[in-house]
Amino acid sequence: MLRIKMENHYINRSNWLRAAVLGANDGILSTASIAIGVAAASINREPIVLASVAGLVAGALSMAAGEYVSVSSQSDIEKADLEREKQELITMPEMELHELSKIYIERGLDEKTAIEVAKQLTAHDALGAHARDELGINDITQAKPLEAALASGASFIFGALLPVLVSLFIPLKQMVLWQYLFAIVFLIILGIIAAKTGGSNVVKAVMRITFWGTIAMGLTALVGYMFNVNVN
Repeated sequence: MLRIKMENHYINRSNWLRAAVLGANDGILSTASIAIGVAAASINREPIVLASVAGLVAGALSMAAGEYVSVSSQSDIEKADLEREKQELITMPEMELHELSKIYIERGLDEKTAIEVAKQLTAHDALGAHARDELGINDITQAKPLEAALASGASFIFGALLPVLVSLFIPLKQMVLWQYLFAIVFLIILGIIAAKTGGSNVVKAVMRITFWGTIAMGLTALVGYMFNVNVN
């Protein structure tokens, strides 16, 4: 009996992985930047810790809510398109069949084969065929608001906890330097994990995340030093 080995693909992870990486990256970067900005203008630990924790809570809620609203909007558009397609299949089936055949011809099939494929797929699952091949909607790429919101919010909390812990235990005099160094290390680890999970290039992921992280934290520290306010 012939056994077919299925290939290992990563596209099925794209929705939750994108939200999780974005959340963790933002958690590390935004919270570390807040801590660095306050540390650059403060002589006490309490304002740094308070600002970091506030950034964690506000950021996690904002990320989760923003992701849910954004992906829900995408989901609403998909549902509206599917409903429109369902009505067109009822009112103009011949035109929809021709439209599906044309798609397959443009992908490389000859006309006769394209028409036959369109007929068979229409007979099997007309709406599914049009959703997949005309609208680009399938089970893998379909918007999942709750999944995206949970992945984004939870990963933000995880990412933000790291600079919060640094603000609690690192000596004040070296706070800015160590917040930056730890944040870069955390971002590099995140980049490696994300690249491995998604099957992408590790070096590119690490360079990208380190470069933009350095710019963000550097500008935030500059703002703190420019104001030079001793927060008591």
